[in-house]
Amino acid sequence: MSTAASTPTTPSVDHPAGTGSGAGRRRRERDVPSASRAAGRKPGTTIIVTAILTIVALYFLVPVYWVIVNATKTTDALFSTNGFLLGGPFHLVQNIQDVLTTNGGIYGRWVLNSLVYSGIGSLLATYFAVAAGYALAKYEFRSRNLVYAFVMGGVLVPGTATALPLFLVFSKIGLTNSYWAVLLPSLVSPFGLFLASIYARASIPDSLIEAGRIDGAGELRIFHTLVLRQLTPAIVTILLFQFVAIWNNYFLPLVMLADEKLYPITLGLDTWRAQTDRLPEYFQLTIGGALLSVIPLAILIIVLQRFWRGGLTEGSVKG
Repeated sequence: MSTAASTPTTPSVDHPAGTGSGAGRRRRERDVPSASRAAGRKPGTTIIVTAILTIVALYFLVPVYWVIVNATKTTDALFSTNGFLLGGPFHLVQNIQDVLTTNGGIYGRWVLNSLVYSGIGSLLATYFAVAAGYALAKYEFRSRNLVYAFVMGGVLVPGTATALPLFLVFSKIGLTNSYWAVLLPSLVSPFGLFLASIYARASIPDSLIEAGRIDGAGELRIFHTLVLRQLTPAIVTILLFQFVAIWNNYFLPLVMLADEKLYPITLGLDTWRAQTDRLPEYFQLTIGGALLSVIPLAILIIVLQRFWRGGLTEGSVKG
């Protein structure tokens, strides 16, 4: 008798779905998150988000495009051609020369004034806001919630609402029609203080401060050597917001200043625009001046954007 015929055979067992071997189960579990992620990316949502972002980008870029195109035209071509198309002789270089030489080169003085107001004001306002925000976030003291509520109230009050009271106060102490009339109000940034306090509370661990104190460092040294380095993204954000706000500020200089030599770019360009009714050539001066006024802001954003990228990746890789 053959031994093969007497050997019992083991029947095959079909594992039901979900009760397979360990390797198969682990493989299926690994596939579940990727399948969920794939299911979460809906084409319709992507199209809607892309369309919204495109509309927002166009909203901000179309005025800049209009200024660039019309800064290349003569005054006659400005009114005889389409505002969004090039037309007539290319007159950009001559327009820029006219902007820089009109009224004895007053535009250069306006640029210098704006740089003084925006540069000094944004630097000092950022330092004060970061220092106060850090103290508000990391130090326990009485009435801290009251101070925080006061700061929030300052965020909600628009700057135009405080311009007239500031004028009355400054006129009493003789600071109107001076650089101080624009600089001093620019040193206060409630939004910057609020942003710095939120960022400091989230990014500065108490152990870092305690380590500095154990090493014998004073509070100011801890702030300048340890804290400021960790707050770089918040510092850059506050600095840029404050610089742009001061650079574009129109109402406060209008109320405070009477001397044309103290005007910032915004107020100076408005004086040129007011003369276009009787002097049409001031249209091109205003457009050319507006084009030049965008350049410092563009340079500032390009230079500072790398600090945002560094701040976004901080802490993403844990060593």
